[in-house]
Amino acid sequence: MTRSSSPAAVLVAALYKFHPVPDTEAAQHRLQEAMEGASVRGTLLIAEEGINGTIAGPHDGVRAVLDDIRGLDGFQDLLHKESEAAEMPFLRAKVRLKKEIVTLGVDGVDPNRVVGTYVPPAEWNRLIADPATILVDTRNDYEVEVGTFRGARNPRTTSFRDFPDYVERELAGHEKEPIAMFCTGGIRCEKATSYLKSRGFEHVYHLEGGILNYLERVPASESLWDGECFVFDSRVTVNHELEPGSYAMCHACRMPVTEEDMTLPSWEAGVSCLYCHESRTEEDRERLRERQHQLELARERGVPHIGQDARRYMERAISSAEEA
Repeated sequence: MTRSSSPAAVLVAALYKFHPVPDTEAAQHRLQEAMEGASVRGTLLIAEEGINGTIAGPHDGVRAVLDDIRGLDGFQDLLHKESEAAEMPFLRAKVRLKKEIVTLGVDGVDPNRVVGTYVPPAEWNRLIADPATILVDTRNDYEVEVGTFRGARNPRTTSFRDFPDYVERELAGHEKEPIAMFCTGGIRCEKATSYLKSRGFEHVYHLEGGILNYLERVPASESLWDGECFVFDSRVTVNHELEPGSYAMCHACRMPVTEEDMTLPSWEAGVSCLYCHESRTEEDRERLRERQHQLELARERGVPHIGQDARRYMERAISSAEEA
C-alpha cells in the first residue's frame, strides 16, 4: 500500500513479509549493497521466516531498494507503507540477521506454515461487532492506552514475548470461539494468529494491514476505533486521518505523554515523566539534565547535534518496535 508523495521530501517505507528466506546471509549481503548504493538508510531484519524493516532516502533510491527486495524469490508481492520526513530519520544503513523478524520467543511458530484468516478493513467492523467475537489487541500496554478498538481486550504486556503467557492465562478454554486480533501494521497479529492456531484455536482472525490500513480505508464516521494510534517514529501518534496526533514523547523513556501529563510534578523535559520518574536515581536525573541542556544549546546555536540525537532516538524507537 502506498501514498502519493512529494519528490522534495525524504521517503520512508515500512515493510514486512513472512516468506522463507533459505540463504539469509546472501540476502543480507545483497540488500546491504542495495541500500548503500541507493543512499538509503534504515534497518532491515532478515530471518529464515521473512523480512521486516523501515528504510528512508531519496524517492528513487527507496523504490530501487524495494524493487531489489521484490527480486528475492517469493517477495514479488511485498506490500509496503509510505510516509514522508522533512529530513533523513536514520544515521546508517543496517541489514541484520535475526532468529525472528518479530520476537515471540516460541519455537515452532511459523506464519509461513499456518496463520489465521485475514480480514480486510471493509469487513472488520462486522466481525468485531459480533458479541460472540473475542477481540484482542496484541500490542503492548502503553500502545493500547493511547487508543484501541471498542471492546478490545488489553493483554497488558510490556513485550510481545509476554503474549503467550496471556494466551495461557486468559484465552485457554476459548479454543472454539472466534478470536480476532490486531496490531499497528499487521506483523505482530499475524504471528499471534499463527501461535494460536498452533495451540489448537480453531477460528482465528486478524486485521489485514493492521490499524494503519483500517484508518486509511474506513471513514471516521463508520469507524469503531477510539483514540489515536501509537507509531514508532517522531510523530508519536496519528489520528484517524493519519495526521500527527496530540501526544508528545518523553525522551527519557520514550513513552507517549499528554499535555495533562506534562503538568504533573513528575514531568521534567528530557529527564522524567509519570512513567519513569520513580525509577530514576538522582544520578540519572543529573545525567539527563546535562544531556537536555546540551540539546537546548545545540538548538539555540543551530548546530546538527539535535538532529543527530533525533535520528538516534528514531533508530532506538525502531529497534524497540522490532523487539516489542
